[in-house]
Amino acid sequence: MVQPENLGRILDEHPFFAGIPGDLRALLIGCAANERFDIGQFLAREGLPSDKFYLIRAGQVAIEVDVPGKKPIILETAAEGEVIGWSWIVPPYRASFDARAQTLVRALSFDGACLRKKMEADHSLGYEVMRRFVPMMGHRLQTARMQMLDLYGPAVVKARKGKAG
Repeated sequence: MVQPENLGRILDEHPFFAGIPGDLRALLIGCAANERFDIGQFLAREGLPSDKFYLIRAGQVAIEVDVPGKKPIILETAAEGEVIGWSWIVPPYRASFDARAQTLVRALSFDGACLRKKMEADHSLGYEVMRRFVPMMGHRLQTARMQMLDLYGPAVVKARKGKAG
């Protein structure tokens, strides 16, 4: 088991929480755990309860959308220094995408319920967490939008109409 002081060192080394004040860092560490995922293992499943987020320390994670009867569509690949999971912060706390390890992944996970409770009690923690998550959330949604346009945008619709005629 990783000791809390080592979790603090891991947190300090990750760019997502760079520069966070020491008192807020201590609150974050209280909700953290070190985890490992083997190739193919899911960190999150679309539609299922989302109770964690992950700071990726090593490895690659595919953020994907399941397409029934087809291979999943990879929207983005996250790697060392990036974050996976934002649905823990938005009710009803259900994952918006699948997240699957493409390689061995080492990550620092954070318990969403624990962190939400601490954010409610300490609004400065809430602000620090939200100001880091909101840009990432916007980026992920924009990436998903662009991927969907590539797959189903006007050129695809036009090509399909041409085949029908």
